[in-house]
Amino acid sequence: MNVQEDIKNAVETLRKGGIIIYPTDTVWGIGCDATNEEAVRRVYSIKQRSDSKAMICLTDSADRLQRYVRNVPEVAWQIAELAVKPTTVIFNQGVNLAPSLLAEDGSVGMRITNEAFSKELCYRFQKPIVSTSVNISGQPAAQNFCDISEQLLQAADYVCFSRRQEKKPHTPSSIIKIGKGGEVEIVRR
Repeated sequence: MNVQEDIKNAVETLRKGGIIIYPTDTVWGIGCDATNEEAVRRVYSIKQRSDSKAMICLTDSADRLQRYVRNVPEVAWQIAELAVKPTTVIFNQGVNLAPSLLAEDGSVGMRITNEAFSKELCYRFQKPIVSTSVNISGQPAAQNFCDISEQLLQAADYVCFSRRQEKKPHTPSSIIKIGKGGEVEIVRR
């Protein structure tokens, strides 16, 4: 299967409200349509994660990000420009997303991916995609496909074929929170 077919199958699964396992710009992710509340709840259930712990979303562009965040402060663009590794930004007010993706204060973590597969996947899907590490909550994140448990592979509706053979270190993104007054807090380096 080539990459374009793989992306097509993943997008079809997302559009039907399904759950996918896919390679990202960081570790392997488990995700769904970030606007579909039922699908988001399924991801929480599969990960055995409390829905009080918000999950992040991937998108392909600044234009798309702005459709799902009420106000993107200038400092967020500066951070994105200066970041040397994938960086998730927690914004104050997420909009047009599944309610359970938002933290209690209404904030949401979003990242614009520049990795070829996940960027094309987000572009083709035309909406943000939940991107949380594919692991049971509290266990190590799957850096490579071979690290994913059979239990999680069985729980997904589609498992991407791209980058399955890869075996190299991957780390989660940096996370930066932007406060209401524009102050910047480093949550994870």
